Amino acid sequence: MLDHIEIHVSNFERSRAFYLSALATMGYVPRKALATGMGFGVGEPDNDGDPGGEFWIHQGTPSTPRVHVAFRARSRAEVDAFHRAALEAGGRDNGGPGLRPQYHPHYYGAFILDPDGYNVEAVYHRAV
Repeated sequence: MLDHIEIHVSNFERSRAFYLSALATMGYVPRKALATGMGFGVGEPDNDGDPGGEFWIHQGTPSTPRVHVAFRARSRAEVDAFHRAALEAGGRDNGGPGLRPQYHPHYYGAFILDPDGYNVEAVYHRAV
């Protein structure tokens, strides 16, 4: 699948605070921090140093149109926690936690617009 993805943000410090809070609810931690960028991943790199997939934010001009990024949650409770934390961190609601049967019967997701208007989602695909 994907190795990494990066989005450009208009205010790195604001977006850093937002993503630190929102992604922590699903086990994402900072993997590498630069002066104007940060990469997030789940857990530690494996024994060979492979970090697995990473999500990066970097100071710059946000893309147009804004992309949609979906993070896989490990439970419906994580989707709920992501939504709450993202709102508390300055995100705007773009679809509260709930089933989205138009995608498949167990699709449980929540959508937030981050500080730059990117559509950020947490999703869980299994039955309760």
